[in-house]
Amino acid sequence: MGIPLNVGIIGCGAISAQYLATFERLTAVNLVAVADLDMERAQSVANSHPGVRAVDVVGLLAATDVDLVLNLTVPAAHADIALRAIAAGKSVYGEKPLATTTADGRKVLDAARTAGVRVGCAPDTVLGTGIQTARKALDDGVIGTPVAATATMMTAGHEQWHPNPDFYYQPGGGPLLDMGPYYVAALVTLLGPVASVVGAASHTRPERTVGSGPRAGEQIPVSVETHVTGVLTHASGALSTLVMSFDAVATKSSNIEVHGTAGSLIVPDPNHFDGEVSLFALGGNEWTVLPVSAGYIDGGRGIGIADLADTPAGQEPRAGGALGFHSLDIMESVLESARSGHSVKIGSTVDRPLGVPLTA
Repeated sequence: MGIPLNVGIIGCGAISAQYLATFERLTAVNLVAVADLDMERAQSVANSHPGVRAVDVVGLLAATDVDLVLNLTVPAAHADIALRAIAAGKSVYGEKPLATTTADGRKVLDAARTAGVRVGCAPDTVLGTGIQTARKALDDGVIGTPVAATATMMTAGHEQWHPNPDFYYQPGGGPLLDMGPYYVAALVTLLGPVASVVGAASHTRPERTVGSGPRAGEQIPVSVETHVTGVLTHASGALSTLVMSFDAVATKSSNIEVHGTAGSLIVPDPNHFDGEVSLFALGGNEWTVLPVSAGYIDGGRGIGIADLADTPAGQEPRAGGALGFHSLDIMESVLESARSGHSVKIGSTVDRPLGVPLTA
């Protein structure tokens, strides 16, 4: 705490730009090196950031001045890179999901515990003013006892805009494992851990058509469920209904709504850090926007690493591996339930992450 955390990035694809922009204004994070399978891409990032060097993956993992590896590889590589970084004695913060399976996710957490290093996991959007203002409202009792929530994400599929959308339709992708982590982590942050789930899912098309870039018109195979619905029973007794789809076109539903005995909240898009939180109180006649009251102001992707750096030793980071693993366990169990037709008990649990005070 108080000393900048030296970070090395593995994976310099599109999402890295958002992390790089955030790092420029974080005093708790010091970027020292970047690596990518495409060395030209890594060198381009290094050239744009004075003091940052481009190295290969092996070189970054061996670097003595890298304290934490930011893992921005594709989902299928998340666990492998995390385990290699941990074996090199480094902490890890990874893009979501933590791994493509809970078996691999458990290996990551167990290895980190043995090595005495820390694990963080996106999404850190749950630390922004949007989710945190809603969480504070719940903690302040403005809707009474929470009884239910809905979380809805509808899109026609990322092939509509992404020039290389293949991994979205391979194991580790699909609407649930791609977009679900934002919604599931938000639901756990708001309502606490989940005890059991019931799921249903469909796989509507065997192929998708790339819609943009040099591969436009190319057909890619689909090997994952593309519309998933789950009912999550939280340990508190609250019920959350989750709908994640790459098969729809649009929706007028709120991203997240939380309903209680004394009111209802509209929670902003959990894929963003800010947004308005609205309350409809019992006995009222309209929605009112709540003032921003908690969370990192102007947060951006990577704020979770700064939060990890400031978290005391022995305390789980708010966007930590435990939350990432529980979220993965929930999502994997929803898919298991969809295939079996039976309710599935969640094997893991997690303490509800500490709230974030309003922080500039």
